[in-house]
Formats: sequence, C-alpha cells, structure tokens
Amino acid sequence: MEIFQNIILPLTVIIIIFSGLIKRLPVFSIFLQGAEKALKQTAELLPALTALTVAVTMLSSSGATDILCKLLSPLLSFLGIPEEVLPLCIIAPFSGSGSLAALEEILTVYSPDSYIGKTASVIAGASETTFYAVAVYYGSVGITKTGHTIPAALTADITSYIAAAFFCRIM
Repeated sequence: MEIFQNIILPLTVIIIIFSGLIKRLPVFSIFLQGAEKALKQTAELLPALTALTVAVTMLSSSGATDILCKLLSPLLSFLGIPEEVLPLCIIAPFSGSGSLAALEEILTVYSPDSYIGKTASVIAGASETTFYAVAVYYGSVGITKTGHTIPAALTADITSYIAAAFFCRIM
C-alpha cells in the first residue's frame, strides 16, 4: 500500500498531466470541469444518502433490529444461519459501516475462529450494501424506478448468507 501512495499514484497523475500537455489540452480547465461535475453529482446524491442514513439509524435505535431478529430466527435457524449473526444479516444490506460494527461485536464475543465468527466473516465479505449501492448508482444517473434490482440483490444476499453458513459448517 505504501508503494501505491508514494510512487504509483503521483506517477499516474504526472503521466495524465503530461499526456494532456503533449496533446495541447487545457489540463487545468478540464480538471475544473470534472470537479464541477463531481460536486453536482454529490449534491444530487445527498438526499438519497441522507434518507438511507436516517433509515439505518432509526432501524437500530428503535429496536426494530431486535424484533426482526426474533421474527426471523426460526426461519434462518432452519436454513442453518446462526441466530448470533442475524443483526449482521439485517444491517448489511443498508450500511457497510454498520455491518462492520456488527461483525466486530460478533468477533469480540464469539472469537474469529468459532463457527459463528467464521460465518459472520464470510457473510460480511460476501454480502453487498444493496440499498446503499442502489441509492448511489441509480441516483447518479437519475433512475428512480429500481424494478427487479432490489429483490434480485436481496435474493443474492440471502443466498450468500445460506452458502456462508453451509460452507463454514462443512469446513
């Protein structure tokens, strides 16, 4: 990582600047246009990201996560997913930082080498922050109707949870 920070990244920037100068392009003007587009795009994404942050905060603060865990526990136990990883499974589609916090708590309580710790680690690595990704990517291009994207992505997440529990159990 250090070589990337110290050599590769600055070298890449220098190569881009010099290639623009060789082609007689207005490098600084092009940079400013790109920065302006990035600021506009950030402003367009801000409402969706704010709503997502509020939803995640409300979900965890209201106790809804605990209620969902109790409701889903019998079904997910039937599928082989340990009850202890349910908070991670519920938070992961909404928030990457929230799921990392849930993973850290699981690993602290149950140890990384336990079945629960391994299953939680695989789930954290194999799942996607579905709602965040949809908010950012669809919001950046102005798509308001997600169609089948969210159901398909959540199905993939659930499949990854089941596969994680299965493979961690047999290994």
